Amino acid sequence: MIEPKAFAQNWVDQQQTTLSDWHQVIWHYAEPAFREYKSCAWYVELLRRQGFEVEEGSGGMPTAFCATFRNGDGPVLATYAEYDAVPGNNQAATTRRQPREGLSRFAPGHTDPHSALGISALGGLLAAKAAMLEHGLAGTLKFFGEPAEKLRASKPVHAAKGYYDDLDAAISFHPTYMLPLNNTTTWDTHCGIAYAYIYTFTCDSPQDWIAADKYSPIPQNHLAARAPGANDALVHFYTLNESMRRSTLPFTGLWSYNEAILTAGQATADNLPPHIAQIQYLSRCDSLEQAEAISQVMDNNAAAAALATGCQWNKTWVCKSRGGLPNHVLAQATYDNLQAIGAPTWDDEAIAIAQQIQGNLGLEPMARPFLPETETLIDPQECERLLRQQMPAWQKHLTSDDYPEYTWHCPTVRLLVARPMLSAPPGYTYPDWVPNALGGIRQTIDPMIQVAAKTIGATLIDLLTRPELLAAARQEFTERTGGGIGGTRWQAPLLPRDFKVPHDFRWPEYIRTARGEEWWIPARDDE
Repeated sequence: MIEPKAFAQNWVDQQQTTLSDWHQVIWHYAEPAFREYKSCAWYVELLRRQGFEVEEGSGGMPTAFCATFRNGDGPVLATYAEYDAVPGNNQAATTRRQPREGLSRFAPGHTDPHSALGISALGGLLAAKAAMLEHGLAGTLKFFGEPAEKLRASKPVHAAKGYYDDLDAAISFHPTYMLPLNNTTTWDTHCGIAYAYIYTFTCDSPQDWIAADKYSPIPQNHLAARAPGANDALVHFYTLNESMRRSTLPFTGLWSYNEAILTAGQATADNLPPHIAQIQYLSRCDSLEQAEAISQVMDNNAAAAALATGCQWNKTWVCKSRGGLPNHVLAQATYDNLQAIGAPTWDDEAIAIAQQIQGNLGLEPMARPFLPETETLIDPQECERLLRQQMPAWQKHLTSDDYPEYTWHCPTVRLLVARPMLSAPPGYTYPDWVPNALGGIRQTIDPMIQVAAKTIGATLIDLLTRPELLAAARQEFTERTGGGIGGTRWQAPLLPRDFKVPHDFRWPEYIRTARGEEWWIPARDDE
């Protein structure tokens, strides 16, 4: 009988076409954060057919789930899918710039791509499950549906509500998004802190902003001054925050701070103040202290903007995400599996597609169009050394993702496998649509899915069959947290257990009208 790890890898090989087909489904759904209804339902239905018990709407999130497969007493192991796409990145799976058929170019597309992230993890999970049944391996597999990663919005909620408390180990996978984090596992420098919140300005009592016009009892008469209203409040707030960005963020390391207007306007006549305006911010930084300071300054700015414009303000939390905790034992074991499997490789058909993209951009097609790094492994310790060269010496974390929530509840590894990336002539930068398209074309994205699924499956098998490996990983977790969950160096979830996810705000979404399903910003004939 073939041994369990080889069995799992053979399973991935045999299911190559199926995994490719599954990925096409999620990639073409391309649903944005908090609105991944079709994608979530697809996963739930498939997992139930595969013998998993599935809790829909886990953590009070309508597009989340928690799926469980039990095969006797043994370790409880987890991995997860993400499936949110990014508005404004709609791109067809083709070699030239064009939106998916029938949709506005403002519709979402998978940029990372989360579609392939989820199917890679699913492939590894199901390969491990098949090996468990074939070889009688005891244990429990958990597979989480994690929506709205672009808002860091689901894993902090699952963590706060106790969904990770029974895990013995977890695997986090992400397609390569920057070098040198490529075909490797993260060693020490994990993702950092993220805070996200929505500020709402309402002009409910415009008559209180200035004394009423003594010549008319009608507050909206055309001779009376009126309160500036919610739009002005939002603009003042935004401007004050830009001052904070210039004064504060340049000194906090390689971080980002971005915003999106959710709602604006609501005025129905020319002399009525806009009644409501909403803006969402996401700040990513190196420490909780930095995040709290930024949040406090923004609260002060909101109060000042509201006072100046006759408004009231309110703050709604979207997420509070912790920074990551390393686990060298699990990182090395996972990299060993990746090393045995090998980096992705792109065949002649994929090369021809890449060359066609280069030609369509007016570039001279290259004999080897894919970055050499995509087909090369990098040792985690060497990756760490190169990564630290980009960072201030004091900085602990780099970039942001909400997977670190798992790291505070069990030993967790961060696996990064190369997505298709093209070499560029000196001084040239590819437009955004190129990586988005490469993430949807079967021939270019499938090699990554295969390697990642095999690596995830192999690592799950190791954790099921090598008790000494799991014990060592858990011992390291205990030491790093000062005693495990609740230990002296352990960080508790930042959100309260009764946190309510702000799913009902006006997040961008597809809508159904008499014209059919379309993006909420409609397509125009001249696009």
